[in-house]
Amino acid sequence: MTERNLQEAVRQKYGEAAKRVAGGGTACCGDGAELRGCDPVTKDLYTEAEKGALPEDAVAASLGCGNPTALAQLQTGETVLDLGSGGGIDVILSAKRVGLHGKAYGLDLTDEMLALARENQKKAGVENVEFLKGAIENVPLPDNSVDVIISNCVINLSGDKDRVLAEAFRVLKPGGRLAISDVLVRGDVPDEIRKSMELWVGCIAGALEENEYREKLARAGFASVDVEPTRVYRVEEASEFLQAAGLDPETVGPQIAGKFIAAFLRAVKPPAKSARCSPICCR
Repeated sequence: MTERNLQEAVRQKYGEAAKRVAGGGTACCGDGAELRGCDPVTKDLYTEAEKGALPEDAVAASLGCGNPTALAQLQTGETVLDLGSGGGIDVILSAKRVGLHGKAYGLDLTDEMLALARENQKKAGVENVEFLKGAIENVPLPDNSVDVIISNCVINLSGDKDRVLAEAFRVLKPGGRLAISDVLVRGDVPDEIRKSMELWVGCIAGALEENEYREKLARAGFASVDVEPTRVYRVEEASEFLQAAGLDPETVGPQIAGKFIAAFLRAVKPPAKSARCSPICCR
């Protein structure tokens, strides 16, 4: 699948998800009312207090694999960018954490999701939020303009992850932080099984192997890369999905046990070097 085709598939999938939420349903991907396999991926990511302070549609539209706002340690006055902001849940939570002197941007490709997010913003009554239309491979913000970048199970959907990370590095201020949740693969998994599991975990395949993700972050210029597993997807959770995909859970299980994880990835854009050397270091 080409990058353009993948981007269009993402746009269509999440546009349909937004329509389901607007119609009173759930954003979770799948067929029919029960939407098999998705609940174990998206459930229990937000506390009851967080969900209680959000519009119902923002919670219903969540398709993430983590809660980056809880782990990013956002500070009052910071500027935050959410790559692939969907229904706006993480943007709204971020806006509340950075306060009125801070700002939260949401970037999304899908018109339907942007419309849903802006409606959720109104319902939440937050003013320090701006939703932008665009691809995460081409962020419509200037260089060195953001303190923190978050993302929730979206970068794995991109067909050009190097470009995404390069853009994230560009818009971060020196000393800025990347704090994202994403799906990773640990070790080797047969291609057929890998694709089926990724479809279950993230709706569209694309998860990176953990060490490859680390290497891409370093190649983009990031330092202090840290990977913290937040959830290991169990075969039992995906058994119904695997059966529907024509795979035998008892046969597949030993090949994938413990290999698909949700993780929180931290990294830092190194501070800018001083243009002038101090008298001490020049001696």
